[in-house]
Amino acid sequence: MEEKLFTDLVESLREAVEISKGRAEPSRRFFVSQPEVKVIREKTGLSQNEFAGLMRVSVKTLQNWEQGRRNPTGPAAALLKIVASAPELAIRSLHA
Repeated sequence: MEEKLFTDLVESLREAVEISKGRAEPSRRFFVSQPEVKVIREKTGLSQNEFAGLMRVSVKTLQNWEQGRRNPTGPAAALLKIVASAPELAIRSLHA
């Protein structure tokens, strides 16, 4: 490994330690908003059973998302974005 690269990595780790201990501020922060699953489902006009079937998840999982106990991730989160932006098209495509 190049000396400069190694030095940069070590400095980054030192910065991370200082930030984690509250002695330094991070240079940037990222906030990822969670989808409002209940609002998205209600926008489709589907019941919990119907929407869970559409999403290929259990009703219990859907209820956990809607009540904020869990958050959808991966493909489910991506599909929710699609349903939120074009509900009729998403439903038509998923039922085809």
